[in-house]
Amino acid sequence: MAETRILDMTGIGKSFGGVPVLSNVHFHVDAGEVVALLGANGAGKSTLMKILSGNYSRNAGAIAINGQIYELRTPADALALGIRMLPQELSIFPDLTVAENIMIGALPKSGMHVDFRTLEERAAALLKRMGLDWLSPRTRMGDLSHHVQRIVEIARAMNGEARILIMDEPTASLAADEVETLFSIIRRLQAEGISVIYISHYLKEVFAIAGRIVVLRDGRNAGDFRTGSTSVDEVLQAIVGNRVGDLYPPFSANAGGKQDDVTVEGLSVAGWLRDIDFTIRRGAITGVHGLIGSGVETIGRALFGGSELRATARRVTIGGAPYRITTPGRAVAAGLGLVAAERKREGIISMLSLRENMSAANMPLFTRGLIVDRGKEERTVGDWIRRLTIRARGPEQQIGTLSGGNQQKVCLARWLLGNLKVLILEEPTRGVDVGARQEIYRQIRQLADEGLGILLISSDAEEVAGLSDRSIALAGGRIASTFEQPVLASALMNAASHSAVAA
Repeated sequence: MAETRILDMTGIGKSFGGVPVLSNVHFHVDAGEVVALLGANGAGKSTLMKILSGNYSRNAGAIAINGQIYELRTPADALALGIRMLPQELSIFPDLTVAENIMIGALPKSGMHVDFRTLEERAAALLKRMGLDWLSPRTRMGDLSHHVQRIVEIARAMNGEARILIMDEPTASLAADEVETLFSIIRRLQAEGISVIYISHYLKEVFAIAGRIVVLRDGRNAGDFRTGSTSVDEVLQAIVGNRVGDLYPPFSANAGGKQDDVTVEGLSVAGWLRDIDFTIRRGAITGVHGLIGSGVETIGRALFGGSELRATARRVTIGGAPYRITTPGRAVAAGLGLVAAERKREGIISMLSLRENMSAANMPLFTRGLIVDRGKEERTVGDWIRRLTIRARGPEQQIGTLSGGNQQKVCLARWLLGNLKVLILEEPTRGVDVGARQEIYRQIRQLADEGLGILLISSDAEEVAGLSDRSIALAGGRIASTFEQPVLASALMNAASHSAVAA
């Protein structure tokens, strides 16, 4: 097939609140081409695709489809041009049939009623087109496996005149044979001239399915590679660049000699973690990096006792004493603290004050019987506001009005008020600007230097590499590699992006 340019995005710029997120980005796709769009967290991939799918407006640049400039003001504009987006999270109706899920939003009617015969015929035709004629359109969606549900989502996206399909981490929770099924469908679509934009951190998969790789870094173009004439190392270098620099504080000279404060053997969570062992050292930062679906989402709260996970372990000790994973209350009593990744949902109560949020987990420190020693509480909170340089009008300011970085500092302080031995940090700088990130990193390093054991969990390989004295890479619910010394982000990414897809 001769190359025909179907999409051309030129000079794309986007800012939020005056802060540039994309700057002069160029991105193109030819008909029937599979292009991988790669970059570290915060590189601008999602923003660029949300502009293409009509969810965000752009501040600069132009978008051309088949050589004609279009304004994509709404998702409906993008859909009308054949642009479809398959989101990272499943979006299905489990109680409806496969046919109803595929045709939702375009249900054929006979008078005032749905024409179910036509509905099922059209759905069956789409399934056959994708090589899925074994799947009955009448099957209840909730009775299907996760990967078949994902395939039905693709069929739904193909309903109508689809020309460009955006796939965001489509294989994050798929097994190797399921990935191959997905790839065979992508190749069928490619043969029909449909273009696929494939967003993934799994580099082995990217090299298996994409003909070309476009890398963004810090909201700018950082590389455009043909997979047949480049290497994983070259792509990783484009993704990572040399950004670590002065963002992170120096490593501790003697962190490697610290004694183990927490020892974990055989930690497991059904569907997430399988029999993993690790330690957290007193006065050191132990980093854990992994991609979506690797288990990185659950390792911290599994140790902390998240009831929904039902974590098990053969043996856990804290400070040499046996510890049994049960509830967060028992974890706190043993000296563990957890700063959750979802700050707004799990970390703060936005309508309460900074003081109330900070002291919420430590009220026994400020009470005598039923009487709250408000003066002690205010002095303690004030001390931590100053120590962590929390920028606020005062302790009574509503926490929801603070910046993300300052909210995160309050979440840190909440645990530091108590008798803390080990601090578990999930995605500690998610949604935090670079200036605040630098301050938070400095505080984390200082806490470790003062003797606190820290478990830093992040899907950002640069963050783990830049801050951790020793690191773990997770893949498929298991430990893929352990690094006893500070490590390069590229080595972490390489270990964590291991996939079962055949080379």
